[in-house]
Amino acid sequence: MLKRTKTGRGREGTLIIIGGHEDHDGERVILKEVAKHVRDGKLVLATVASHEPEGYLEKYQSSFGELGVSKVTELYIEERDQATSEEKLATLRDVSAVFFSGGDQLRITSLIGDTPIYEHVHQIFANGGVIAGTSAGASVMSDTMLVRGSNASSFRIGDLSMAPGLGLLPNVIIDQHFAERGRIGRLIGAVSQNPRVLGIGIDEDTAIVVRGHRFDVIGTGAVYLVDAGHVTHTNIAEASPDEALSIYDLRLHVLSAGDGFNLESRRPDRDSIPISMQETS
Repeated sequence: MLKRTKTGRGREGTLIIIGGHEDHDGERVILKEVAKHVRDGKLVLATVASHEPEGYLEKYQSSFGELGVSKVTELYIEERDQATSEEKLATLRDVSAVFFSGGDQLRITSLIGDTPIYEHVHQIFANGGVIAGTSAGASVMSDTMLVRGSNASSFRIGDLSMAPGLGLLPNVIIDQHFAERGRIGRLIGAVSQNPRVLGIGIDEDTAIVVRGHRFDVIGTGAVYLVDAGHVTHTNIAEASPDEALSIYDLRLHVLSAGDGFNLESRRPDRDSIPISMQETS
């Protein structure tokens, strides 16, 4: 089971959680946001999610280099025992940011969960650093993560697989490539199993920037918030695995660039300051 680092200092850093396929050639709004937090520090590209990470480092070095981030190095773990090696741990020393690339989120948790690498990532975050993730690297941010499930619009009771995530953002479940792959049904299915958690679906080239108990939306797509906290009926516990889900009084918010959201009240934050006007610490 994955453990969360208990620093006693609360969540001090920034999470940049990306729905996948962030723009590398145009305005690059999301990568600019990451670069703004890194400034002249060091960014580690964690390609752990990929079975074949070749080419990732060169792509991100080029993009971030053009945005003023000159120190981009790679962290790749092929076998779990490497997550305890001094060579791999040294990669995360004096680091301002860690960026988890796409692939298979289960590779990330199974290879680094409850290891010194995992503890270092949490410590970077607790010390005010930025942890970013795209696609699989987005799903892994939460306590519980979606691993697989059908993209069909009508969710079937037995058609979902979840596992522990890295626990950087508690009380949520995150899904990515959201509108592009028609994943509203499986996110509803996930929160119907555990109404305590908030479902967050993020479109491609879209991200949420989380600081403390709120986030801002950036990018070209939308972010969907699925809240089952006030549901009055569901057949999730009684229906057979091949039956369609039934659920009443589900709440849905759809946010776009410039919108904010309060994770404590589970409400859009209309009084938020646009992220373009915020100063980073």
